[in-house]
Amino acid sequence: MSQPTSTSGPSAQTDGEQRHPLLAGLRDARDLKELSSENLEQVAAEIRDVLCNLLATRTAHFASNLGVVELCLALHSEFDFLSDRLIWDTGHQVYPHKLVTGRYHQFESIRTRGGLMGYPNPHESDYDLFMTGHAGSSVSTAVGLRSGDVLGEQSDRRTVAVIGDGAFPSGIVFEALNNAGELGQDLTIVLNDNKMSICHRTGAVASYLDRLRNNPFYTGLKHEVGRLLDHVPMFGDPAERLLAQMKEGVKAGLLGGMLFEELDIRYIGPIDGHDIPLMRKYLKMCKEISGPVLLHVVTEKGHGYTPAAEDPVFFHTPPAFEDRGGKPVTRGSEGCPPYTTHARDAIDEAMKNDKRVTVITAAMCQGNKLEPVREKYPDRFFDVGICESHAVAFAGGQCKTGMRPIVDIYSTFLQRSYDQIFQEVSLQDLPVVFMMDRAGLTGPDGPTHHGVYDIGYMRLFPNLALMAPGYAAELPMMLHAALAHDHPTGIRYPKASALELDHTPEPIEIGKCEWIRQGCDGTIVAYGAMLEQAIAAAESLEGELSVGVVNARFVKPIDHEMVHQTLSSGHFVVTLEEGTIVGGFGSAFLESAVEQRLDTRLVHRLALPDEYIQHGDRPDLLADQSLSPEGIAGVCRDAAAQVSVG
Repeated sequence: MSQPTSTSGPSAQTDGEQRHPLLAGLRDARDLKELSSENLEQVAAEIRDVLCNLLATRTAHFASNLGVVELCLALHSEFDFLSDRLIWDTGHQVYPHKLVTGRYHQFESIRTRGGLMGYPNPHESDYDLFMTGHAGSSVSTAVGLRSGDVLGEQSDRRTVAVIGDGAFPSGIVFEALNNAGELGQDLTIVLNDNKMSICHRTGAVASYLDRLRNNPFYTGLKHEVGRLLDHVPMFGDPAERLLAQMKEGVKAGLLGGMLFEELDIRYIGPIDGHDIPLMRKYLKMCKEISGPVLLHVVTEKGHGYTPAAEDPVFFHTPPAFEDRGGKPVTRGSEGCPPYTTHARDAIDEAMKNDKRVTVITAAMCQGNKLEPVREKYPDRFFDVGICESHAVAFAGGQCKTGMRPIVDIYSTFLQRSYDQIFQEVSLQDLPVVFMMDRAGLTGPDGPTHHGVYDIGYMRLFPNLALMAPGYAAELPMMLHAALAHDHPTGIRYPKASALELDHTPEPIEIGKCEWIRQGCDGTIVAYGAMLEQAIAAAESLEGELSVGVVNARFVKPIDHEMVHQTLSSGHFVVTLEEGTIVGGFGSAFLESAVEQRLDTRLVHRLALPDEYIQHGDRPDLLADQSLSPEGIAGVCRDAAAQVSVG
């Protein structure tokens, strides 16, 4: 592909239209039906150029989108998804779809505050039906869509679910396939097989798909049968179409696709996912077949940009880079190491010191920076794929044998295993350690990925101790305390640089806070990484107000003595957290105050509101909710004024 050029500046739109004439001229995806195969190939090249230009300005999902360009064009060329139904699973591969559905001229705003979302968004376009940020739900929603259309006498509408092979082993997928086969309604499931999740996929289902991709079916008798069947035309009269469908049925038996056939789901493929005319033929065939069909499409993650194809793990969501003659040059990182790095190092140290310690992740080895741990301790590292429920129950089983498993998982994905946290861990009182990465606002990933609910959905379970580090040095101490605790624990931390505090940490004691500074006018009680903003706010008020700062450390058990001490003075208290205000740390603080019959009128809760927070840079999103140092200081001033008036 050609070297991308920058599209920033006042003439960006004009330059973009000149560079991408076919793409810029699309009113919506229906215009693709009028284009020749050669023109569709040109649109594919223009899409890839747009994607490379985007990565020159910001981090974004990249390799996965490069891999589905031709698939996207083939789908929109054969279906009308303003009437038909299309679900992308997961939604981070939706950039080409957005570019051909009338959003080319807004595309440079993607993943920025107020701009296009990096996932499907029904508020942006009628082409988007669901915000699909989590993997595995496409087949279920597609079965529901088809069922509803049949009941609503709209059976002429086609339904297509595109699901990646990394998402395919999710338990909900097989629940949906079971239901789809029983219902027998028309449905096309496109299995986009690129041998990847974010990292390389794992598990027996992955091995099965590899066999479907790689087993030669033109050898011996298979060769002769396949050779004869390949002469059957794809199009023509009904008899020819029937023969074509029979051909694919025989191939399914030869290849091993009978797993799906036995579920009453017709298996077709595998086919080249970068051959647009071929895919159009097969998609047309799928429309002719009665009942559910699975079309196995083989693609290459990162296709069309050699560095991304050679290293699809790094280029899944790479940092912003400049392409220099086919060689990407990334920008240097600034600031302190993120909490994720400190968590990785703490896990490494724990595994070195205790052979009972294991680590379990759900297809997020790279996101959690666990590659060095996997290499050093392969026997105690378990990547179970996008199967969070299994990950937690699996950890419970390990605990029963005396192991000390760490489930290292994003906050927003851990909630997929809610029942297992309840039944297999908390109810059994097993010492599983949950490391909840990306807790809080995840910036440009938006509402599907913000990890703002873990405080509320975890703290109600008996036996669970929940903590959050306020600065870098605390994280390894908390992990050590959690592994020594004979009950389940959770540690949350954000997608942010960890505060390097010039301070000697007090030892971690379950249920005890840490005082950072004293104040005689009021106190800010910060839970977790919001400690940095709390300290900055208190320092900005010096000479105006004397404000103490507490590093809460624990939301459960909360430090009742700290609650009593901060409220019994008659001064204001501001609770601070990067989580939802409903059921969060502030709620726990108030519950403790009520139990102790303290005056709760002095408490001001600062948290995220009871609404979905959109995408944008984390500092901007925090500032919107008065969670910046300036906003916190303003709340402290108002609280102090209320105390003086009272």
